[in-house]
Amino acid sequence: MIRVLIADDQDMVRAGFRMILGAQDDIEVVADVADGIEAVRRARELRPDVCLADIRMPGIDGLEVTQRLAGPEVADPLKVVVVTTFDLDEYVHTALQNGASGFLLKDAGPALLVEAVRAASRGDALVSPQVTVRLLRHFGDHQRAAPADPLPDPLTDRELDVVRAAAHGLTNGEIGARLYMSLSTVKTHLASVQGKLGVRNRVEIAAWAWRNGVMDAADEH
Repeated sequence: MIRVLIADDQDMVRAGFRMILGAQDDIEVVADVADGIEAVRRARELRPDVCLADIRMPGIDGLEVTQRLAGPEVADPLKVVVVTTFDLDEYVHTALQNGASGFLLKDAGPALLVEAVRAASRGDALVSPQVTVRLLRHFGDHQRAAPADPLPDPLTDRELDVVRAAAHGLTNGEIGARLYMSLSTVKTHLASVQGKLGVRNRVEIAAWAWRNGVMDAADEH
């Protein structure tokens, strides 16, 4: 079972998410809370597989919740999917920098909510299709400065293919289908890339790709 914590200040949203997720055979909602401070406390206590965090909440907002539970300084990070009404670039950038394992708009629909939870639990990261490429490209355009220093252990051509596919928000299964790889090979490449780049998840891989001009010219149009 995938154990999920829901953090949102709206009672109806929490109830709706609980109903949608609770109807799945492989998902169990272990808690739902209405403010950010309680979200952090309960998440640390229960250690759920996935935390769903709204951005605008009392106490501390979902971005701070994400940083405290999944940020770079966290020794044993949890997987946090930010779910919000607000499709704002700065929110997405901060969420990803703070370690989010996904970013989903509340109007994405029940199917994508369920898939975001499942993706985060297996180490994938789902970002709403409405925001994936635009926001990652924007993330890169606004943070790309001088050319990146050469990596001590450069990525192979095949690893770069996987990176580009991940930067478009593809899941491991979709990457495998596109590149004619087995699922285990995709996972091996991604693990190797994470080690070489010093990043912790596929969202950071995607951000690195856009920020450092790795995408093909055809990808940028």
